Amino acid sequence: MEAFDFLQYMSDQDMAILGLQDVAYVKPVVVDGQDAFSIHAADGTTIAIMADREVAVATIRQHDLEPVSVH
Repeated sequence: MEAFDFLQYMSDQDMAILGLQDVAYVKPVVVDGQDAFSIHAADGTTIAIMADREVAVATIRQHDLEPVSVH
């Protein structure tokens, strides 16, 4: 199995163990019929929901985390 294949099957707990506590990911969501962006910790815990992706990324960086997008 190649490294990329392995990463596709990692659980949230596996990712947290790898030291991804410095990473937060941004995911597009719909809230009350409106497009929004949720911010999640590496373990999948929702941290916040923002109306704008750029604001979500800026918020992550302000908290000394590295933003990662999820599609």
